[in-house]
Formats: sequence, structure tokens, C-alpha cells
Amino acid sequence: MTARIGVVTFPGTLDDRDASRAVRLAGAEAVPLWHNDGDLKDVDAVVLPGGFSYGDYLRAGAIARFAPIMEKLVDAAHGGLPVLGICNGFQVLTEVHLLPGSMVKNEHLHFICRDQTLRVENAETSWTSEYRDGEEIVIPLKNQDGQYVADEYTLDMLEAEGRVAFRYVGWNPNGSRRDIAGITNERGNVVGLMPHPEHAVEAGFGPDSRESGRTGTDGLAFFTSAIKNLLATA
Repeated sequence: MTARIGVVTFPGTLDDRDASRAVRLAGAEAVPLWHNDGDLKDVDAVVLPGGFSYGDYLRAGAIARFAPIMEKLVDAAHGGLPVLGICNGFQVLTEVHLLPGSMVKNEHLHFICRDQTLRVENAETSWTSEYRDGEEIVIPLKNQDGQYVADEYTLDMLEAEGRVAFRYVGWNPNGSRRDIAGITNERGNVVGLMPHPEHAVEAGFGPDSRESGRTGTDGLAFFTSAIKNLLATA
């Protein structure tokens, strides 16, 4: 069996081809999904990639939530379909309430682009099982509306339920509450994060370091995790 992972493109999406390449490098079939599609084409998982859907003219991800494909995606996610939202995709997941909280302008009000260290806080989701709890990875970060916010009740709930998936290490680049870089839903099939694992899947192209032994592929395990879990339940 070859896993089929859909990659959704909205008007303004930038990183759909990068996400599709990451899916293929991990060993799955990348299935293009258009925002206006009426079905999910029998995919086994879905990636909502980064970009500026609909130009972020209203609020990041706020218009994308009304795309026809999102109705199908929300229903499928509630049924257990693995869904990964990266950057703008994370924003979309909060707008459709598959994940709690919201994304607002970076605290410093500037666009930021850098290699970012993250700590894996939950290695038991559909997208993180190939990592270890406490493992630190380095993947690119690039955003303008990257500050994760939620009320104290929600933040306490996420902490208590182990639903903080990733936390910024060394420096909080956008002012996100409690250094949160990514979260998961209760079931662990839906994960959203601001940094871009799809830009760290191929040696020589992602953040690497001779001193640490990093090869630039710290993001690949997102995609291999999903494939492994899909094959295990096939």
C-alpha cells in the first residue's frame, strides 16, 4: 500500500509544491487538492500548507475556512483523518475550530524568517511519532501573523492534556503564549504549527550544522510519522 496524502491549494498558497515534495520524499503519493473541490479524493491524510490564503485580506485563514473543501475536511478530521496545518494552514485550522486559540500579528509587528529550534513536547500524535519527547529539531520559520494566543483557561487545558506539540527554544520569535509553536487536538490526528517542516526534508537544503550533526532533514519525520501510522492501521 502507498499512502495518499492530499495537499490543499488555496488562492495565495505558496508552499504547496514544497509540501508535495516532502510527501514524496517521505514515500507517499502527493494528491493535489483544490480549494473548490467537493471531495477529498479518497486521501489518507491531508496537509494544509503555508502561504497567504486569499491574501489574508480579512484575517489569516479566515476566508479559507469557507472554501468548499474545508467542509469535507472538517468532517473527515472529526472522523480521525490525519491533518497537518503548517503556518497559514495552522491559522486555517484555528479558524475552523479544529484547533483552539488564534493567530495574530507577531509581537514585534515585523515579518520574520529564520532557522528556529523547537522542542518536541508530544511525540504521540499522527504527525510526531517518529520523534522523541524532548527532542530538539531545527526547521525554518517565516511568518507575519505567527503569534499564538488563547485565554488562560485554554492554555491551561492544552498544558494539562499534553496538547502542546512543539515549543520554541532559545528565543520566542513572535510572542506566542507560553512559547507555543504547535498544538494538537485531543485525538492527536490534527496538528498545527507555525514553522515549516517541509523546508527541512532534504540534505543540503534545510538547516544543517557540522557541529551538531544536523543534515537539514529535521522536518522529514513529520511526514514519515504520518505514513507509518497510516500503514499500521491499514
